[in-house]
Amino acid sequence: MNAINSIMDAMQGFGVSTTHYLQTNYQDAQGLFLWVSWAADLRNTFFIFFPLWFHLRSSVAIKLIWVAVIGDWLNLVFKWILFGERPYWWVHETAHYADSDRPHIEQYPMTCETGPGSPSGHAMGAAGVYYTLVTSILAIMTSKKKYGGKKSNDKHWYLKAVLWTLFCGVLVCVCLSRVFIAAHFPHQVIAGVITGIIVAEAFNRTQWIYNASMKKYFYTTLFLTSFAVGFYLLLKALGVDLLWTLEKAQKWCVKPEWVHLDTTPFASLLRNMGTLFGLGLGLHSPLYTETKKSNSKLVKAGCVLSSLFLLHLFDSFKPPTHIAALFYLLSFCKSATVPLVTVSLIPYCVNGALNMQSKKGV
Repeated sequence: MNAINSIMDAMQGFGVSTTHYLQTNYQDAQGLFLWVSWAADLRNTFFIFFPLWFHLRSSVAIKLIWVAVIGDWLNLVFKWILFGERPYWWVHETAHYADSDRPHIEQYPMTCETGPGSPSGHAMGAAGVYYTLVTSILAIMTSKKKYGGKKSNDKHWYLKAVLWTLFCGVLVCVCLSRVFIAAHFPHQVIAGVITGIIVAEAFNRTQWIYNASMKKYFYTTLFLTSFAVGFYLLLKALGVDLLWTLEKAQKWCVKPEWVHLDTTPFASLLRNMGTLFGLGLGLHSPLYTETKKSNSKLVKAGCVLSSLFLLHLFDSFKPPTHIAALFYLLSFCKSATVPLVTVSLIPYCVNGALNMQSKKGV
């Protein structure tokens, strides 16, 4: 055990040194790193990528939701098992440094996340989502490619090279941003990238999600929620406090307002379960059944623009945090509303509006 603790201290000490180096030498890139951390949040998958892709190619959007939700659920379970520290509190509590040698690291509004640190949820989510997007785009282009033409093969090779280069570049930026803001150690973001890619590749080989019944969505949501809550209660009964990190965040965060309830493990769980359940409701809604056969480019464009605009407005609604139970309930409902509105309500309204307009024109 002492050997393991020594190894972890050495790795985490290297991580703090890396954070200190980045903050000292790349302070001018602070705005970029903060923006990358914001952009890598799974919220943007649900509010931007999902509505965009659903109206262009629904199968890609459905896979994105499953990869994001299952990946983040696994991330939660891994964090509860691995008990990963975070740099912004570890540097103050560890015996690895003599007090005179303890490095100073800055904190930022996105630093003070309240869950355990390993593996990185941002790195895991970004790896899963962008791996899904790259492989889906390449699969679409391959299906459209005319075989036998050397020029077509060359274009496909160039596209492949560009997309995978962008993928690697995005992940490097995400990993550096999480280390820069002292939210994660380097080994945590690397673990996140690897597990995210594994989850995405597993769903590349899964077909049943595209025809899943409402009953399957319901039971999957119920199972994932029950397993996580049951696991939490079991460990709590064994004397393990899975909310140990909340106290550390409140103790060591330089500004109390930077400690957000929506970064707690249960907030993440209910947000993801709401999203998955809402997708099931939307795909099995009579409104979706009525409008899914429309292939009009005008309808698709209207749906994309309407979805992005309305969801942007909807995202500005923040559930009150003074009562935890109410916050979690409203978070679940808000998350379920996003795919439900995107899949069924907006296409129905756009189709109806365009049909009325065409009738008036006649």
